[in-house]
Amino acid sequence: MMGYYILIGAIALVSWLVSSRLKSKFKHYSKVHLQNGMSGAEIAQKMLDDHGIRDVKVISTPGMLTDHYNPKNKTVNLSEGVYNQRNAAAAAVAAHEVGHAVQHAQAYEWLTMRSRLVPIVSVTSGMSTWVVFGGLALGAAAGVGFGYWVAVAGLVMMAFATLFSFITLPVEYDASNRALAWLKQKNVVTQQEYKGSEDALKWAARTYLVAAIGSLATLVYWGLQVFGGRD
Repeated sequence: MMGYYILIGAIALVSWLVSSRLKSKFKHYSKVHLQNGMSGAEIAQKMLDDHGIRDVKVISTPGMLTDHYNPKNKTVNLSEGVYNQRNAAAAAVAAHEVGHAVQHAQAYEWLTMRSRLVPIVSVTSGMSTWVVFGGLALGAAAGVGFGYWVAVAGLVMMAFATLFSFITLPVEYDASNRALAWLKQKNVVTQQEYKGSEDALKWAARTYLVAAIGSLATLVYWGLQVFGGRD
């Protein structure tokens, strides 16, 4: 158990370091102003237009780094800073979120898989640990019985969340690749601005990688608690 706590502690530390580095990078590249003078909203709209996507709206959403694409109502939601700002960080985020809209329009298989998991994960992720813990309290480790099957049900719930976090990786990396390719091909940014956008998205992707590893570590730990204690 001590080894698990050390691992989780290490993952939490790495997650904090990556998150802090990401915020630092975005703060730095927010000072790299675009020569074309375009705002994040304008860049997002141009990328949508260039891909022939006419049914997606670009809107502003409150908060910092709250940017996301909503496939249900087909909206690219940009945080206030990204929506209005005209810098390399805003360009990177705006193009990345439109990258998800392009994935949706082209029925990108990994995005489709993730979308199908959303209803399941939204219900099970918050209760999975409690279900496993409840099963263990009912004696799951002692043998096959009611408590065991309760714990297994919790592990299945947890497995869906872990699967979701790993499916998210290709979705996020692909959106960034689409964004960077478009920024470069359309000469939306200069070479220096492009490097800033690329670096910012690289650190953003690492936050998803750390989250996926943490989710897997948690699943393995609880799996060992359920199955490892049995004769």
